[in-house]
Amino acid sequence: MLSPPYRLLLCDLRSDQVLDALPVQQLALDDYIGKAGSMSGTVPIPNASIAARARAAIVPGRTAVWLERGRDIWWGGVLWTAAVQSDARGALSVGIQAGTWDTYLSHRMLYDTLTATATDQFDIVRGLLDYVQSTPGGNLGIEYGTETSGVLRDRTYSRYDLPLVRDLIDQLGAVEGGFEWRIASFRDADGRRVKRLQLGSPTIRTGHADIVLDHPGPITSYTWPVDATGRANAWQSRGATDNSNQAADSVPLMSTLQIAEQDVADGWPRLDGSSDYSTVGEQATLDGHAVADLAAARAGTVVPEVALGMSRAPVSPALLGSTVRLRIRDPWHPETLDARHRVVGLSITPPERGRPESARLYLEAA
Repeated sequence: MLSPPYRLLLCDLRSDQVLDALPVQQLALDDYIGKAGSMSGTVPIPNASIAARARAAIVPGRTAVWLERGRDIWWGGVLWTAAVQSDARGALSVGIQAGTWDTYLSHRMLYDTLTATATDQFDIVRGLLDYVQSTPGGNLGIEYGTETSGVLRDRTYSRYDLPLVRDLIDQLGAVEGGFEWRIASFRDADGRRVKRLQLGSPTIRTGHADIVLDHPGPITSYTWPVDATGRANAWQSRGATDNSNQAADSVPLMSTLQIAEQDVADGWPRLDGSSDYSTVGEQATLDGHAVADLAAARAGTVVPEVALGMSRAPVSPALLGSTVRLRIRDPWHPETLDARHRVVGLSITPPERGRPESARLYLEAA
């Protein structure tokens, strides 16, 4: 069965007015929970007419990219780089690279001091997004809901730190009792292209029924890495430096030393770790970062990857946040692995010249 065709829509970043729809080759796209996604491809330039259209529509930093698969939106983001290329035969093309909408927040700074007291952490995120989109030229039309997390925070963000808005949101979510966030791209029931802030505390979860994936079966291959190079069972975080007393040595605020004593009791060696939060000046906030960082470091890095033949598995961007049930039987798993995992990343390779359409899922224990 043939897969639906992919189409590249190029739009004005601020108004979302369609500028052009161009063919794209060597396409690759991915999206994640917890980090930015990307898209790359090559736009062939066979003649002067296409060259003129591409010059007008491909403007890094002010062009939005939407990728359609059939009538569905499968990816959206900001075009950041383009490179005109000529090969030895004189054939022209433009290589493009784009990042998901959240990458725009890595190009926006806080130029004003903002304070929140006993405010739901989701409202703080929405307040930061409002700050970005209320500035002239800053409104990308990112929508959001009214959901709450039930976790109240006190935060003061100083304009003197010149923080990136993306970093503030990431740090706010990376504390004990924090949250996950992403900006999803989709077409709604009215046919609109939508950019929507998605929030989940403590995690983003979608779907109701587990999707069963078997190997052998729809899973064509898998990788199951376990990495202890970043593992730790003792942790201390370093915060802002207090320079208010000129007569005393300036030293940074330090979190309470966090130690997972059970790890040592279970036979693990002592493994130390640390993190820096140079703009955090509140002890409770810094301690919250240390607790969350230790919890992440204790687990080590285990991010299974499974490759799927898309003709045999129900794959779409809506899988992000959903739960899959993996059933793997092979010499390493003679008793059959049967485990539930949450999808936290998705990479798609569209079909091209005899190459079948495929997907790779990045997972964490559910």
